[in-house]
Amino acid sequence: MTDTPDPTAAEPTSTEPGPTSPAPAATTADTGSTAWQQLPSRAVLLCTIDVSVSLAVVFAIAGAILGMLTIGSWVGIASGLSGALLGAGIGTWIGLRRYRNTLWRLDAHGFAVRRGVAWQRETLVPLTRVQHLDLKHGPLQRLRGLATLVVHTAGTRHNAVSIDHLDAQDAERLRERLGRQLDHDEDA
Repeated sequence: MTDTPDPTAAEPTSTEPGPTSPAPAATTADTGSTAWQQLPSRAVLLCTIDVSVSLAVVFAIAGAILGMLTIGSWVGIASGLSGALLGAGIGTWIGLRRYRNTLWRLDAHGFAVRRGVAWQRETLVPLTRVQHLDLKHGPLQRLRGLATLVVHTAGTRHNAVSIDHLDAQDAERLRERLGRQLDHDEDA
């Protein structure tokens, strides 16, 4: 006799993604879904560029100085180039990890952002604490259809929460929804 699964039995589901599992995708930011949203795949390039260029410059300078001080100028140039490649590689790896581990959600409690791998940081901005909203589009973000949403809050510590490289349409919907809540609270 073989075991067959019961089609009527419900399988357990989890709304919280694990540290390595991708976040479940929701259709729009207007749904008010409590599922964590991941950045769009178009954001991978910008997430990796941010870190890899910085580390490439730092490692190149360190490699060039170390090479010049120990052996000579030609070795300094070679070790500077090697350092730049090493820094760019490490920066790309860090950028990819940042991309995979930056999540956001908008629910009845407010706007939340989760970042980090080993040390996860989750920031929740209650809807009642939103003061004003900024939407930024850098030149590279415009080319890729992305935006940065900045939520300014009441209070002195962490008075602004920003999330880079959101889908531009999602960022606009989030701004509109949070703005409507802000207008509704001011009227009350």
